[in-house]
Amino acid sequence: MANAASGMAVHDDCKLKFLELKTKRTYRFIVYKIEEKQKQVTVEKVGEPGQSYEDFTACLPADECRYAVYDFEFLTEGNVPKSRIFFIAWSPDTSKVRSKMIYASSKDKFRRELDGIQIELQATDPSEMDLDVFKSRAK
Repeated sequence: MANAASGMAVHDDCKLKFLELKTKRTYRFIVYKIEEKQKQVTVEKVGEPGQSYEDFTACLPADECRYAVYDFEFLTEGNVPKSRIFFIAWSPDTSKVRSKMIYASSKDKFRRELDGIQIELQATDPSEMDLDVFKSRAK
């Protein structure tokens, strides 16, 4: 387990599930949670390949911070199927200040553990990570 800058460890499962998403497309998304008592980042939920963007956003709590990875598939202007792996730092305005601070201070180190992230988003409300944002950033 690697230590994050805030002292948070990264559970091995976090990296293993990400590798499965990246190399085998086993999952559509992964939601990560910081377990404060254990001082580590853990996998909270994985989404099956057939699950939608709406299924993904429904997994993000309205008043708690999370990290997430989403495998966004799209067609280029030439109708070529592509995908981009997004890292989302979900930090809603309604979450506790302490939680926002812990997630913010751990983000960079945790993100570096997930080798292969292509695009990073910071979102404080759903509009900052809606499908149009994904589409415009994926090009």
